[in-house]
Parts: sequence; C-alpha cells; structure tokens
Amino acid sequence: MKSNPEPSTQEVLAGLVERVTFHNPENGFCVLRAKARGHRDLVTVVGHAAVISAGEWITASGEWINDRAHGQQFRARFLKTSAPSSIDGIEKYLGSGMIRGIGPVYAKKMVKAFGEKVFDIIEAEPDRLREVTGIGAVRAKRITDAWAEQKVVREIMVFLHSNGVGTARAVRIFKTYGVDAVQVMTENPYRLARDIRGIGFKTADAIAMRLGIEKTAMIRLRAGISYALTEAMDEGHCGLPTDQLIPLAEKLLEAPKALILTALELERSDGAVIADKVGDADCMFLAGLYRAEQAIADRLIRIARGRLPWPWIDEAKAIPWVEKRNGLQLADSQKAAIRQALTAKVVVITGGPGVGKTTIVNSILKILAAKGVRLLLCAPTGRAAKRMTEATGVEAKTIHRLLEVDPRNGGFKRNADNPLDCDLLVIDEASMIDVMLMQALMKATPDGAALLIVGDIDQLPSVGPGQVLADIIGSGAAPVVRLTEVFRQAAASRIIINAHRINQGLTPDLSAPAGETDFYFVAAQDPETAVQRILELVKTRIPKRFGLNAIRDIQVLCPMNRGGVGARSLNIELQAALNPAGERKVERFGSTFAPGDKVMQIENDYDKEVYNGDIGYVVDVDPDVGELVASFDGRSVTYGFGELDTLIPAYAVTIHKSQGSEYPAVIIPVTTQHYPMLQRNLLYTGVTRGKKLVVLVGQKKAVAIAVRNVSGRRRWSKLDDWLRLGASRAARSVRHELEFLDRGELPDALGRHG
Repeated sequence: MKSNPEPSTQEVLAGLVERVTFHNPENGFCVLRAKARGHRDLVTVVGHAAVISAGEWITASGEWINDRAHGQQFRARFLKTSAPSSIDGIEKYLGSGMIRGIGPVYAKKMVKAFGEKVFDIIEAEPDRLREVTGIGAVRAKRITDAWAEQKVVREIMVFLHSNGVGTARAVRIFKTYGVDAVQVMTENPYRLARDIRGIGFKTADAIAMRLGIEKTAMIRLRAGISYALTEAMDEGHCGLPTDQLIPLAEKLLEAPKALILTALELERSDGAVIADKVGDADCMFLAGLYRAEQAIADRLIRIARGRLPWPWIDEAKAIPWVEKRNGLQLADSQKAAIRQALTAKVVVITGGPGVGKTTIVNSILKILAAKGVRLLLCAPTGRAAKRMTEATGVEAKTIHRLLEVDPRNGGFKRNADNPLDCDLLVIDEASMIDVMLMQALMKATPDGAALLIVGDIDQLPSVGPGQVLADIIGSGAAPVVRLTEVFRQAAASRIIINAHRINQGLTPDLSAPAGETDFYFVAAQDPETAVQRILELVKTRIPKRFGLNAIRDIQVLCPMNRGGVGARSLNIELQAALNPAGERKVERFGSTFAPGDKVMQIENDYDKEVYNGDIGYVVDVDPDVGELVASFDGRSVTYGFGELDTLIPAYAVTIHKSQGSEYPAVIIPVTTQHYPMLQRNLLYTGVTRGKKLVVLVGQKKAVAIAVRNVSGRRRWSKLDDWLRLGASRAARSVRHELEFLDRGELPDALGRHG
C-alpha cells in the first residue's frame, strides 16, 4: 500500500543540471537530474522552465516529495536558471544541443580554446569563434544568434520570477509575448488577464502591485471595469445596470466612486463598453456581448422573413403518411406542431420531458427528408448531440464541430462568408446556448435556411451569458409551440410525473413507493448523514439493486460547489470510496487524478477538441513525462500536468454543469445547507437529467423551499428588446408591402425576393 506523498516545508535547492530527462516546450514542464549542493548523489528536480539545458546552474524553491514509484523528488515551485561558470558546466551546457550546430565535440574544442571566457567571447568578440577548427562564418553566426535568444529568455524568466510569477505561468507568458514579454508587463500588466488563459484580473493585479502600479492608477481602474462586467458575465449577465456596476467596481477595486466614474467614461469613449437601456434601466455592456445580442436579433428576424426553402407540403397527406411510416398515432398538439414547422421559417418547440418533442422532431425530419430537404442537426454538448443522433437516426453534431472550430484562435471556419450548407437547421437543447455561441451559429446560418429551435424553457439558463431561448420565446419574434401534455407511456415514470409537479410548483411525491420505481427520496436530517447515505447509495445499494456501474452510470448532481454536501467535498469522499489512488497519480491545482477517475473538462480546449462539461475517464498518469491521458467518448486526450487546471474530478458535479447530459442514475442532495441555490428550475433540471433512476437525498423542507422559489436571479440582457424591435419593424414592413399589393403595385422588396 502506497503512502501519500507528504510535502515538507518550502526549501531552496541549488546545483548543476547533469541531465534533462524530460522537457515539454509547450508548457515548460521538466524533469531534471542535478548535482545539488549538500547532496552526494544526483537528485531529481521536477518543475517548469521555458528552456533548460544540461550544464546550467539552477536555483529552485519548493519541497521534497517522497514517491514510492520514483523515489525522492524535489518539486520546484520556482526554478531560476543561470549560465554555468565551471569549465565542466560550460562544456556540458554548450554540448547539450541547446545551440544548433554545437555538439559535445565542438563544445570541447571551444572550451579548450577559450576556457571560462567562452561566453564573453560569444557575446563580445564573436569573430574570434572562427579561431576554432571547423567553425566558419555560418556556424559562428548560428552560435551567436542562439546565445542571444537564450540570454533574452533567461532575462525574461528572471524578471517574471522577481515579480512573483510562478514558473508555469511565466512559461505561458513567455510563450504568448516572446521577447516582448517584459515590455508588455511593464507597460500594462493587465493585458495578461485579457490575453492569457488561466490568468485573471486578480493575478495581473498582484503583478501590477509588485511593479509599483498604484491602486488608483487609471490603467488599473479601466481594466477593473471590464473585470467587474466579466464577473457579472460569470453570473449570466450580458451587462449590468450602472447603479449596480459602480458599487461592484468600488468593492472589487477598493477605489473611490469619482475615479471609477472617470474610468468608466474613458472605457465608454474608447468603445470597450457601451451604454444603453434595458427597459427603464441605464446599463453598461461589454462591447462584444452587446454587439453579439444585436447580431442574433438581426439575423433571426432576417431569416424569419425569408421564403420557405421547400415547396408547399400538403399536411393533410404528409401527417398520415408519417404516422403510418413511424407506426404511431400523433396527438392533436403534435400534429399542430408539425404543421407549424412545415409552414414557418423559424419555429420554437418547447416543453418538458415526456411531452413528445422527439416524436415531433422525428416526424418533421422524415417528411422533409422525403422531399429532398437538406438537413443539419446540432446541440451544444457532445452528449446531447449523441442522444439526438440516436433518437432521430440523422447525424447530429456539436455546435462547435458543425461550425468547424479553428483551434488556433477559437474562432469558427463556418461564418457569413462560408455559411452552412442546409435548408433546415435543427438546434436541440437550446436552453443551454449562450449569446456568443448563438451569434456564431446565426452568422453561419444561410438566409435561405429555416430554423427549428428545440428546448425546455423551464430548465436552467445557459452557463454562459444571456438567456437566448427565453428571450426568443418571450419576444414573440417567432412562432412558439408549447407542449404540456404528458403522454401515457411517459406518465408511467415517476421521474417525469415529479418533474412536471416541480415545474407546476407542487412538491414531488416523496412517499415510499410500494414496488420498484424510478424515483426515490432518502431522508437525511444533517449534512453528515446525507454524505454517508450518498456514499452508501453510490457504492453498494444502487449497483446491487439496479445492476448499474458505480462510476460510469451513477452521477451525483449538487445544487452548489461549496459546503459539506457540495460537489467539491463529495468528490473527495466519492473518489476515496470508489477509486482510491494507487502508485500512478498526480496532485495538481487542489485535485488528485489517478487511472480510472471520472473527470470533467471545465473550459473549451479547441486544440484537444474537448469542451466545457465533457466527461471522460483517466486512462493513465505518467509522472516521468508529466502527462495524463484521459478518454472522452473513446478518444484519447493527453494533458501536461501544467494543464490540469482545466480538469476536475466528476464523481459529483453541479447541476449547472450537467445541462444537456443524461445519466442512467442521478443522486441529488437537497439540504437547507444549499439554501442560496434552492430554486425550482435548478431542482427541475437536476431531476430531468436521470433516465432510469433519480434519488433525492436530504430534507423534505429543503425540497419544498426549492419548489416554491421561482425568483431565480434576473439576467440583464438586451436580446429580448432587440427582437421585439426587429419583429415590429418587420411587421410594419409587411403591412407596407400589403398596401402596395392592395393597390396592384409590386414593391421593391417583393420584386427582389420573388
């Protein structure tokens, strides 16, 4: 049995690098063997360095870790390198391959010719290098150029370290700005927050303070305005009322109101933020989000006004045909939805579980496919797209795949200049789509295509900013089919019955069922009892009774991250119970990862093609090369240890993170400890994630609180306004055209569009 590595207190180690066992140039992760002061044998040092070569002198601060698999290692938090000074070190350094064209043979020759002065010769008298046999003009230039580059890198790393930047982040900064890194940081360290993933305003602010930038400096306050609006964006807002933004900025920046107002005005005059009204409230928006909402509305109205891309379809024949083809009898509400979708350019279908959304979409697709209509189907997550493919028999893609994401910049190859090739675009799980993704999708949708938007309006809004589906429905800019009738087959499921009860503001049936069913309530009066009940359910009771796999089939969904029954705490308990770490493991960013662990990606990574909310399983952890391999839907994805801030253990996740996914079994802790997050749409979303089994664990009182609480926080967004405005203009334009027709004239608009 392997003991956990116990880090001791921080200490400093200095020595000569004998060998670079491993170095990843992308994230700087390295494993070194070094001859350290005070140590008889070579020691293993693990850390980060932008460039590193044998022969260099290192000064590292960190702690010793005793690892059974790899022995004792020194884990460096900071790793400073400097040019070697001993003859032995110089020869090793020059012969390490760091300079193209110099190997061990030329290194020996150069040291023999110039001794300890070799670096001075390279820097100050490069022409003298040609005194060494075999070094001509080309090789001499290559040596001096490479030396200059190494010197710049070292100076940048020293500057970053001296300003409190850890080595892993220092490598990221160097990779982003190259030789301009020092200049960028001294001129405006707040650019780091804008340009570099993993560096937020707070980190940039800490660096700025070390550089001597005052708290009241305008450069700081202006960056802070965007920071305050970004914080609001993380809460789902596209903007904020000015009377909320100012106090928020004052609190975040600890600066007087007068200066905040000046900074706000400067940001506004530069176009970084835009002032506008939402209803009667004066609001401020980040320019990108403001324009994105405007663009969605413009495109949606334009698409809705166009002609249908398919010839007239006789519904009286098409509907009986599809009923016969599918071997089912459609309800009147379903027939009405199909008629609407066949005759309108943009249609929204909304409703909860068991109301027949999939049946309607299937029927529409079959009718249109028979007419040769070109179809494209998409959903926001991989799981939702997979479910859609299985349900319809037509391939559905994630929106990112459909739009052909460009890994270099996170942009999309499909856009207004290179639109999608389809007559009908079907968008499923639309409640999850945020403003920026919807804007990208609308840009790539051709004017001539029709849109079928499907989603559950009563679920949680998107994790990202905005409330796209709610705004489209609320604005009246497109016809909406609301499905409420639960069909007989679905009505046999207590999951579906209770989901609809929750949605109607009624407490779900928490009584003990007579026989086996798919919905249970397990009482737990305090957090400690709830945790024990959950562990028992996941580890033994559910697998034994329902034959489900504890790790792959059962998902714990929490109202929040924090607290004893929050996702973070439960993950530690569940991980220890279900998959205790063996010898191959890594601890990074507050989490432990080992083979077999269930993990979730928490931000979009376009290079790796893994996206926020994707769930995978750790296949291997290799401490020697500093890499973890995880499998996502059967595809292997490799992470450097320095990139593990984008992964979290996923035995328990928040309900927000579960949107668009379905799991065979779901366990939801509902306790009064979760009070701040107990809301009807949160509980409803959690319950509707379970396919075969849902278990609520906690207090009946907490369930009742959640069901009663419909308030939810208002999201500040302007899309509804833009859509209403666009729809009323379109209506006026249609009335204007009809007046022309009444007079027997043909208006330009009709002349152009036919």
